[in-house]
Amino acid sequence: MQKDLKTLYKEEIVPSMIKDFNYPNIEQVPKITKISINRGLGEASKNSKDLEASLKEIAVITGQHPNVNKAKKVNCGV
Repeated sequence: MQKDLKTLYKEEIVPSMIKDFNYPNIEQVPKITKISINRGLGEASKNSKDLEASLKEIAVITGQHPNVNKAKKVNCGV
């Protein structure tokens, strides 16, 4: 059975970091507070098939339904 990230972090990663980096206090171990995934689609954002395929890929990777935010205007670096 696969462990979720939080359980894996608490049971395996924190003790190994305490051992490797000689942290005297558990509060000194870095904590994961937020994970953000960003994907720029460019011209593919106009094609609904490519957009749906991308949404399915992100959903499989994260296990959550992705939020779609479209740019209001194009930023070209000219």
